[in-house]
Amino acid sequence: MSIEIVLGEDDRLDWALKALRRKVAKAGILREVRRRRYYVKPSAARALKQAEARRRRRRRRSDRQE
Repeated sequence: MSIEIVLGEDDRLDWALKALRRKVAKAGILREVRRRRYYVKPSAARALKQAEARRRRRRRRSDRQE
């Protein structure tokens, strides 16, 4: 996966950094790096996956009720 930011001759560096951070966040690269930092046993990975699914379901239910 590659992320590319094309700069023109008169583009500002702070704009380019902001665009890069936005693209990295949208692609989920930092989240993936943090997730892969340590080995997670398969049983623990299943537990994390189930907990995340519970959070998503709870969030969806609360969105529908409001």
